[in-house]
Amino acid sequence: MTTEPPGCCAPSRPARTIEASRRARQEPTIGTVPAAAVRLEGGAFAMGSDDDLAYPEDGEGPVREVRVSPFTLDRHCVSNARFAAFVEATGHITDAERHRASFVFGGLLPDEFPPTRGVAAAPWWREVLGADWRHPEGLHSDLSGRANHPVVHVSWNDADAYCAWAGRRLPSEAQWEYGARGGLEQMPFPWGDERTPGRRHRMNVWNGTFPHHNTREDGYLGTCAVDAFEPNGYGLYNMTGNVWEWTADWFHPTWHATAPRTDPAGPPTGTARALRGGSYLCHASYCRRYRVSARMANTPGSSTGNIGFRCAGPVAP
Repeated sequence: MTTEPPGCCAPSRPARTIEASRRARQEPTIGTVPAAAVRLEGGAFAMGSDDDLAYPEDGEGPVREVRVSPFTLDRHCVSNARFAAFVEATGHITDAERHRASFVFGGLLPDEFPPTRGVAAAPWWREVLGADWRHPEGLHSDLSGRANHPVVHVSWNDADAYCAWAGRRLPSEAQWEYGARGGLEQMPFPWGDERTPGRRHRMNVWNGTFPHHNTREDGYLGTCAVDAFEPNGYGLYNMTGNVWEWTADWFHPTWHATAPRTDPAGPPTGTARALRGGSYLCHASYCRRYRVSARMANTPGSSTGNIGFRCAGPVAP
């Protein structure tokens, strides 16, 4: 049923295209950089990982030197408030709204929630009628207290439409990883090589025994605010944990081994797009994809409660 690796990774839907509003709109800027973004100077860095935590089947390796040109990247994932402004301006209808359902982590549903269709390989995922970006756990839920949380239940198609409206685009995998590393060389996390340095939590992932008991040692069961935890060395927040982030690239496990090394992109076509960063459901016992080199694939029309996105853009002359 799914194209992505098992575990914390999300269920997929068959790929399809949608009509999306492309009304131009430039976000407020400071100089030539959008107010929500930082300018990254680019340059060469070691991309990927061959260490013991990596998943070779995902195509994390081989480690290779890649060069990216200067670009801008959002400090935060797109929040519910920002996405609401897009919907108000364009009337955009998300894929989840069109399907009238999306996938929700069962641990976020009330005990009395009626049985729904699950995913055989990942039974903690439940297809919930009425779940969408406005109703993250279904029609009984809303965005109260979550205006500054990342928007979820958005497909790649929805993210691409938002970026076009904002005069932006999704980052390539190389851009995303360059930004996530925050200037560090071959570290697994945006802040270094320890998951909880000094026993301090630096990201929103699963703590305890998945999927039945989350100790919430990091403070959260589901999503957290887009500016929770400390930013990395480039001033970027939540580059690992919280929600997976769509990228512009088609996913392939080996394409990058022989792809260009300057401003690389994914293959020209494919069936699934690449995501980065892991989510609040990642746990060391079965899914260590909360690292800067980790990857996941999902079809462009898929949506779940642990997938969001951030925008990138060029640097103006």
